[in-house]
This record gives sequence, C-alpha cells and structure tokens, in this order.
Amino acid sequence: MTTPQPTRSPWRIGLTGGIGSGKSTVANMLATHGAAVIDADSISRGLTAPGGGAMAAIALTFGPQMVDAQGAMDRQAMRALVFQNPHAKQQLEAIIHPLVSQTTAEQTQAAVQSGRRVLVFDVPLLAESGERWRKQVDRVIVVDCDADTQRQRVMARSGLAPDEIDRIIALQATRPKRLACADGVIFNQGLSLAQLQTQVAQLAADFGL
Repeated sequence: MTTPQPTRSPWRIGLTGGIGSGKSTVANMLATHGAAVIDADSISRGLTAPGGGAMAAIALTFGPQMVDAQGAMDRQAMRALVFQNPHAKQQLEAIIHPLVSQTTAEQTQAAVQSGRRVLVFDVPLLAESGERWRKQVDRVIVVDCDADTQRQRVMARSGLAPDEIDRIIALQATRPKRLACADGVIFNQGLSLAQLQTQVAQLAADFGL
C-alpha cells in the first residue's frame, strides 16, 4: 500500500515590475498555465471606480476635485498631487492599502479552497512595500526592462506624454531596488511574444504547473 504524500501548501509568488515592463502580460500567461492571479492593481482600481469602497474616504480626505464626473477617482489629478506632496501619497495609501489587503485575503482564501497549486500576487509596488509583501510570498519574480522600453510601451498603449510617464517612473522603485528583491528575473526586452511565452512556461514548470 502506497503511503500518501503530504500535500504542499500552494506556492505564493510575488510578481512585480515597473510600468510598461510587461508584468501584466506575464501574469496573464501564468494564469493560462493554471496559476491563480491576484492582481493588487486591479483590486485598487476597483476600489477607486464609481461606487468603489475607497471613494467616500477619498472624497472626504482630498475634496470633490479628486472625484471625476462618473464618481471615480480622478487618477491624473491624484498622480499630480502625490507627485508634489508626499504626505498626500501617505494619506491615499492609508485609505487604499487596508482595503486592498482585505480583498486580497478573500481572493487568496478562495483560490486555496479551490485547490490552486500556485498563487501569483501581481503587485506593482512590491519593492516599495519593504517587508510587508516579502513576508507574504515564497518567491519574488521581477519582470524587467530598461526605462526607454518602458516609455515606448506606455506611450504606445496609453498615449501619455513622456514627461507624465517619467513622473510615474520616478514614483516607483528604482530598477536596481526592484532587482535587489528578486529571486528570479524575466528580462522582457527585445523578446517576441513567443519568446516571452517560452520563458513564462519554464517559470510555470519550475513551480509545478
């Protein structure tokens, strides 16, 4: 009679990268291999959408000028404010982070209960969070490229002006800081989609997918 092997807890992978790095593309590819992707940025956007759970506190803290005509947070106005005012950034994070953490915990529990073997936490600001996220994951994977590639991709997909993109990049961790927290790196520069898929397939296989 074969002795049953103990069941390993799901792998918890922190996935991060700067704007325009291709992190979301990598997350979607991992999902096709069977990973449960828990997207902190998507959760955050939902909280700041019309009727989102953070909107009442945002309006109260920052005033009605930070709420657009549809009732969502005016993201461009908020980006400009937090770039000029570090205290405003702290105030916004104090509103958003606890709500993101709560929703993340709920989605994580649902994924574990459904038997998922790999949980991928898509966290744009993982490197900026210090030990908060590092303690919650088994491995950190960074999707990396240089700043010129970031600018080209973001301009192509969103039409933002170069100076606006540079402001966003300046608010994120530096490339060396992100790489310093990595257990593994996908260098997503000069790759075709097929080449990127090959790298992601190898990463998925490393975690048993």
